[in-house]
Amino acid sequence: MTAYRHKKSLGQHFLHDPGYLARIVTAIRPAADDLMVEIGPGQGALTRPLLEKLDHLHVVEIDRDLVAHLSQAFPPERLTIHTADALKFDFASLGTPLRVVGNLPYNISSPLLFHLADYAGKIKDLHFMLQKEVVNRMAAAPDTPDYGRLSVMLQARFQVMKLFNVPPGAFNPPPKVDSAVVRLVPLSVEAIPYRDAERFAEIVARAFGQRRKTLRNTLKGLVEPEAFAALSIDPQRRGETLSVEEFSRLANR
Repeated sequence: MTAYRHKKSLGQHFLHDPGYLARIVTAIRPAADDLMVEIGPGQGALTRPLLEKLDHLHVVEIDRDLVAHLSQAFPPERLTIHTADALKFDFASLGTPLRVVGNLPYNISSPLLFHLADYAGKIKDLHFMLQKEVVNRMAAAPDTPDYGRLSVMLQARFQVMKLFNVPPGAFNPPPKVDSAVVRLVPLSVEAIPYRDAERFAEIVARAFGQRRKTLRNTLKGLVEPEAFAALSIDPQRRGETLSVEEFSRLANR
């Protein structure tokens, strides 16, 4: 088989370091009968050690050249390949409880995380390799430089745990940034702090749309002045200082 040339347009950086691959598999702890899907399997570097533990694995891959490579490398009874864009893929079609893993393309990581959040009720857990900056934002605490819309939206639906960093040299070709591995575990329905998902998302988006402005300005027309007083939330604060719980109280009000 001819050597595969990575495609910059797809944000491809293939993990090849066996030590980090082993650490990722250890973090995932796959069981033989797990229902698991890998997003962006690439040339199969993680696929192979996963299949040493699993009876069967689903993969979602958009690159048809890589699909051809995977089809030759793994038998169909062990690996089901879905040739699709992960941003549009119906993960609910695979069944439940679903475990999701992958080395996510950096250029679509945030929209893909939001897409997967729509399936949180059917997912057991998610383990991803992402740009370290994105993982830091996902796990950030309120009133810190990394805290933003991504932090709030994901932490309102998942328990987010940063596991470890991965240096550029572990990839081929090496990216220009450090990477990190993160675990997300969906919260139970009872633990979700907001009642109306659309209203919550709208308030969070508005609050971070103009980070330097106060809540009084960014949420004008959405949250009445008396609501701030009733909830003991100072309208002179900025969105980046509010906890997930405070955003939820505003949305629920």
